[in-house]
Amino acid sequence: MAEKNWHVGSTLPIAVQAVVCLASAVAPARAFALSDSFAPPSYLGKLDPNMVWEALIGGIVVCAFLAAIALWIHSSLRRTKRLQLRRNAFVSSAMNNLNQGVVMTDAQRRIMFCNDRYLEIYGLTRSDLWTGMTGYDILELRRQRGVLAVSDDDFYEKAASPNGLITELPDSRAILVKYFVLPNGGSVATHLDVSDQRKLSRQLASTKQFLETVLDHVPACVAAKNIEDGRYIFANSAYERFWGFSRDHAVGKNARELFAPISAASIEAADKAALNSPDGQFRNEFEVDRAGERRMVASIRIVVRDESNKPEFLMLVFEDITDRRSLSQELESTKKFLELVVDNIPVALIVEQVKDGRYLLANRSAETILNRRREEATGLTASDIFNPKEAKLIIARDEAAIKKRGMITEEHPISTKDGLRLFLTRRATVLSDAGEPQYLIKTHEDVTDRRQTESRMAHMAYHDGLTDLPNRAAFLQALTQMIEACEGTSEEFAVLCVDLDGLKEVNDVFGHALGDKLLIEVAQRLQDSARGGVVARLSGDEFGLIIDGKQPEAGLALAQQIGEAVAQEFQIDGRAVRAGATTGMSIFPHNGADGAALLANAGAALFRAKQKSRGTISLYQPEMDQQIRDRRVLHQDLSMAIKNGELALAFQPQGVAGHSVAESEIIGFEALARWQHPVRGQVSPAEFIPIAEESGLIVEMGEWILREACREAASWPKPLQVAVNLSPAQFMHGDVVGLVHSILIETGLAPGRLELEITEGVLIEDFDRGLALLRRLKALGVRISMDDFGSGYSSLSYLQAFPFDKIKIDRAFIINLGRNPQSAAIVRAVIDLGHGLEMSIIAEGVETLDQLAFLAKEGCDGVQGYLLGKPLPIGKYAGLVGRAETMELALKTG
Repeated sequence: MAEKNWHVGSTLPIAVQAVVCLASAVAPARAFALSDSFAPPSYLGKLDPNMVWEALIGGIVVCAFLAAIALWIHSSLRRTKRLQLRRNAFVSSAMNNLNQGVVMTDAQRRIMFCNDRYLEIYGLTRSDLWTGMTGYDILELRRQRGVLAVSDDDFYEKAASPNGLITELPDSRAILVKYFVLPNGGSVATHLDVSDQRKLSRQLASTKQFLETVLDHVPACVAAKNIEDGRYIFANSAYERFWGFSRDHAVGKNARELFAPISAASIEAADKAALNSPDGQFRNEFEVDRAGERRMVASIRIVVRDESNKPEFLMLVFEDITDRRSLSQELESTKKFLELVVDNIPVALIVEQVKDGRYLLANRSAETILNRRREEATGLTASDIFNPKEAKLIIARDEAAIKKRGMITEEHPISTKDGLRLFLTRRATVLSDAGEPQYLIKTHEDVTDRRQTESRMAHMAYHDGLTDLPNRAAFLQALTQMIEACEGTSEEFAVLCVDLDGLKEVNDVFGHALGDKLLIEVAQRLQDSARGGVVARLSGDEFGLIIDGKQPEAGLALAQQIGEAVAQEFQIDGRAVRAGATTGMSIFPHNGADGAALLANAGAALFRAKQKSRGTISLYQPEMDQQIRDRRVLHQDLSMAIKNGELALAFQPQGVAGHSVAESEIIGFEALARWQHPVRGQVSPAEFIPIAEESGLIVEMGEWILREACREAASWPKPLQVAVNLSPAQFMHGDVVGLVHSILIETGLAPGRLELEITEGVLIEDFDRGLALLRRLKALGVRISMDDFGSGYSSLSYLQAFPFDKIKIDRAFIINLGRNPQSAAIVRAVIDLGHGLEMSIIAEGVETLDQLAFLAKEGCDGVQGYLLGKPLPIGKYAGLVGRAETMELALKTG
């Protein structure tokens, strides 16, 4: 210990020892020199003995000093070397205990250090290394041992890159090598075993791929967007197929950057509604524009929240319901994102492993199907979850889907906590890379309520919505079944068509609500009279019945009972209401061999009964067939006449009500349709107009009349008005406002020159809708006139609801002027009423000067009738429309 301390002590003791030695050497010599008895040897010659002794003593001192210095230097070097060895031992011990291998080289690539971890990683020992070994030598040694498979250049180039070099060892270990060049030219290389990290990375990638595969086969379009800026952050493959662009194109953009303005506005409105919804969900249906094609989609939007219950993103799932196709979906780019989306899909989703039938994934909606938490279902099979009967059925359907390797859609009941529910199940098989079934994806949608609704709709398809009686389609089915039952036998039955008399009057006087209640009461009385027989509502006020037994006695007896039952007073909402019944009847098999013929013939008999008198009963007679055939032929001829251009327009003048014809200035014309039949000749409008209205041809005919009248009026030199009648059918079918607008633009006629004449039937059919259409028509700038005023029942109430521009007094009142004081009073009252409402009054059917004078005296604004002119081709009135000079010039130059 003393020796060790010496080696490590300061230089002061060494210097002190040197001085002591020097002093001990000098002291005797000096004493000897000073002795008087001492005499220097004679061989020193003449030298001074003192000088010699001093020189000798000085040399001895110098030598001793130099020896002390040498001794001090030697001791310091030994101590420094021991310190360096201890430091090197410490560093070497620390480096050898690192979890990664380290190799250091000098500027000449000679290995200066290699730790134990490096040797352990590659299966080397210290004896494998030699002095002066270079980095290239050790790489070659590894290559010989089979733990290096790249060239030296590739090794250093890749290891020096930011990501380093991954070396795969034969035992499946993965080593990450990073190479660093030092400022002095040397280098340091680290070798880290990353086998566990690589394994974990592969597992995460496999999980992500699995979830992405699942979502890519979910049959719905899915997308997600940021709540802050509305930009898309995800879109699945079904979304790509629907819109026709890639998800990469959609991600990062908002709706206005991707879609047409109308579609973008609808999408943004739905997003806003979802964000404002209390439960963070919003369902709706809206129309979108997809490459110029209008598609209807049903969507659900869900605000997805994170673990802190804060809104994270907006997820939207939608389906193209235009053709009811199922679309697949993919929802996430990361595992967490995918799980959030799967949990919020509004259908039950289950993913099953094909090889063992175990459930791998289930979302929260599937808990209703599984009757347990989804975490508890993972790893179980259908046999573990469901009762044996249900499990056997589910497994059989799963196997059928796997065998088909496609999508199977079916409906079946499933027991839930809410009882037995009907589910729409879609099964899709996912194939592995080898083309073998790997996963089975199942979605379950509760369609119990939907099917109940469809069932009710199916019921409605064959039943009247108001009375719940069978409708015409169901009645024809019942007729067919009755005919099949009676064929080959002597059985007979009668078909009755019953028309309810007085319904229109009840609607006009008391309103449609009370009229509907009357129909319900009538339906009940008919069922009571039929005593279990078939009773149906064929149309608004027409009912059909089937009665078996001896005919026509049984049928006539039932018709009589029905007439008596309906004739009894009805008490509805405290009001006494009366009605009647008119009946037509046909008999099987005498009056028809099929349901359509029997019903048609009963209808023909009803038509004949109504012509005779309300409340009568008419039995079908064969001669009625000829009338029906004539009517049908006329209908077909009229249809061809419209297509072949056989119709023509006649124009009847309308003038100011003057005291004479000369004073009655012409202010416009009414356009009237005329039909010149190639065989029958001129067909009366009273004959073909009702047929057109009954068959629906009036819509097509009315469009032609309106277009031709506007085109003709636009060519008149004088800006006279043209009046055109519009049928109630034109208001009920098609866009009458759009039609008028387009024709005005097409013909160039000023809207103020067009006057549309309507009857109160336009408002009777659907008051609110008719009123709205009239207001839209008036907004175009055209004039609206009420035709045949006074002939209906609610004319006054309609005048109060809509500001008509003109009122046309029905011809029935004009004809009786001068003969019937009541007619004069009515006409006078209508004129005063119209002027009080600031409406113009025009009287039609004026045929005498006395009628004209009376109207002028009472202040009627306008007149129309044979007195001013008959309906003729416009060429006959060329002078009135301003074409006289043109025609005269044409004659002179012709």
